[in-house]
Amino acid sequence: MSNENLTPEESLAANGESFYWAKKFLGNKVGKDSAHLYAFCRLLDDMADGDIENGPTRLVAIKEKLQGGEGPTDHALNAFLPLLNKKNFPKEVVLALIEGLLEDQEETVELQSIDSLMRYAYKVAGTVGLLMCHVLDCSDQRARSHAIDLGIGMQLTNIARDVLEDAKMNRRYIPGDWVNHMSPQDIIEASKNPSSNDYITVQLAVKKLLNLAEIFYASGVRGLAYLPIRAHIAISIAGRVYRQIGVEIMKDKYQWQRGKCPISKPKKILCSLRATSTLLRRISLRRVKHNTNLHASLNGLPYVG
Repeated sequence: MSNENLTPEESLAANGESFYWAKKFLGNKVGKDSAHLYAFCRLLDDMADGDIENGPTRLVAIKEKLQGGEGPTDHALNAFLPLLNKKNFPKEVVLALIEGLLEDQEETVELQSIDSLMRYAYKVAGTVGLLMCHVLDCSDQRARSHAIDLGIGMQLTNIARDVLEDAKMNRRYIPGDWVNHMSPQDIIEASKNPSSNDYITVQLAVKKLLNLAEIFYASGVRGLAYLPIRAHIAISIAGRVYRQIGVEIMKDKYQWQRGKCPISKPKKILCSLRATSTLLRRISLRRVKHNTNLHASLNGLPYVG
């Protein structure tokens, strides 16, 4: 069944395992708004991937409508507009998200450098962190940079997990200069021979991705102190559970060809317990200023700098 036919709650349950788990701690009202935001972002992603009929065309139409264009409003956008207006989502952030998704429509996606990776991760995930600030009624501007970083950390984890799956869709998000500019087809071939130099090259790149993700997760955690207590707990749990994916890949010695690694319920519970410990550091977390070097590649993007 298409995600377009699911309610926001059903979409979150079907596609966002970590976020669905963390939503339990947000409360009914904020939880519903979070699910609605997630479901809309998921629909945009499906449109970009062509998983929905006329998806790419509809995505462009939504972009143009948000830019003030004339013509009918896509029904997916129409359903999202009440939340967009209620939470005062910055349209330039939604547009940056759509721009990142549209970049995935290229016949072949091969990111060339760490800078292009950072900008892509900002667009498809850092933007969601910014929008969540509005859902969580976090008005402290200092939270924004950390929200971007948590989103980037999650996206880097996602890329590390899905190297082979992405290659089969003719995509390589690992910076080309990390893997001798291997093509997606080269990565597919390398996955068949774990003793090959190409396999090991990708393996080292996955390790590098996850090490980089750790830096962004650490910055994301520092932003929790600016959230309301309940939101602090929920976002801390979501980040900790998603980060666990990378921990599992590390424990598996970065065997990237294995792909998906679901987190068991006992591990989710353990992650949740550990996540709540950040409440004890709310005051100290605020004392650490955001490391602006993390956004060196993001100049010109909304709410950067």
